Amino acid sequence: MSLKNKLNRMKKHIVRENEENEREKGSSVDLSKADLPHKDRWKENGTATYFVDEDYCLIREKRYPLKHRHGKYTFEDLVKAVAAWQQFHGSHPLSSKGLAPDDLFFFDTETTGLGGGVGNTIFLLGHGRIEGDEVIITQHFLPQPGSEIPLYHSFLNTVDYNTLVTYNGKAFDWPQVKTRHTLIKEHVPKLPSFGHFDLYHGSRRLFKHKMESVKLTNVERYVLEFERVDDVPGYLAPMIYFDFIERGDPEGILKVMEHNEMDILSLITLYTHLTFQLLDISVSSTEQETFEAGRWLEYTGNTAMAKERFEHIVNGEKQHVEAVHHLALRYKKEKQFDKAAGLWERISNDCSSHMKVAVLEELAKIYEHKTKDFEKALTKCFELEELLNQTDFKNGKKERCIALLYTRINRVRSKIERKKLT
Repeated sequence: MSLKNKLNRMKKHIVRENEENEREKGSSVDLSKADLPHKDRWKENGTATYFVDEDYCLIREKRYPLKHRHGKYTFEDLVKAVAAWQQFHGSHPLSSKGLAPDDLFFFDTETTGLGGGVGNTIFLLGHGRIEGDEVIITQHFLPQPGSEIPLYHSFLNTVDYNTLVTYNGKAFDWPQVKTRHTLIKEHVPKLPSFGHFDLYHGSRRLFKHKMESVKLTNVERYVLEFERVDDVPGYLAPMIYFDFIERGDPEGILKVMEHNEMDILSLITLYTHLTFQLLDISVSSTEQETFEAGRWLEYTGNTAMAKERFEHIVNGEKQHVEAVHHLALRYKKEKQFDKAAGLWERISNDCSSHMKVAVLEELAKIYEHKTKDFEKALTKCFELEELLNQTDFKNGKKERCIALLYTRINRVRSKIERKKLT
């Protein structure tokens, strides 16, 4: 064979190999090449196809300016929230210190069932992030159950992110992604490592006092001041998807996409709100919200910030016994025993019986060991004895408390007698 013919054969092989590589990489094209009913409807809703070999998924995109308001905040407020974390000097599960606003990747899925396991398929992967002066929502949709390779290929090949922001995503969304990815991992890019902010846990900490369930729609209504209109409930999404698979009509599935889109936008607003509460940027916090933010800060080791929150509440017009109790505990740890005792005396007649048990115990300790006022210590012991006899406790706690109390009473009486002899 001549050299020219050999080169021609090699050229054809290289071209064919390059074409195969391009197919493996995937490509986003218009809807014309897809065997898809109602193409006009899909196109009207900003949808394109993403091909891997001969298979494809759908990608829908929606853009919002940063000035767009979703609930009580605009998306510009997210930029302010991330900037505020840069001045934060502690440790917190929601801290985005060291990150830029476009590093946050707000993520939500829709699945064929509410449980876990291999039998549950993700049919919609949605995410939003800031790019320039816009928030871009991108949704990867599974048009038929066998097309998971292009679905995950499009998702993993076209996004670049550092930190997921989800709502219960640590327990549900991302484990589902990992399960489905395992089945096709030889054909799609690897799952990257990343940080993860799960806002569900923050909502439980800050808002469970005002609602029985902290599902996202409740948080929207009662906290974020956002009310959905004509929304498809999430529990109907699987039925709507199966109906789409059977009939091919996109009307219902487009409503599910809108529902998913609102979920993602609400994650942006919720992260902003939680940040404003924690970093004391918000001007509309209730005393209870400020208290819960303080407790969370205290739990995560940010004691100085927590103390500021408690002091702010305690110095207010209304009596907030929980804040007073937590501030007294803080003063005790700082060895400011007079301040701690003063606060506990202030609420000893206003708190619940269970809290009063702790308050009287703390006062008895301070008066016995710190101020050496044994008569006061004995008085608090007798008050505690009467209270314990009137209060029910579980798991033998009452008996243990009474046994310890009698030990203290005997010890304090001995100290009083010794004091009289000196």
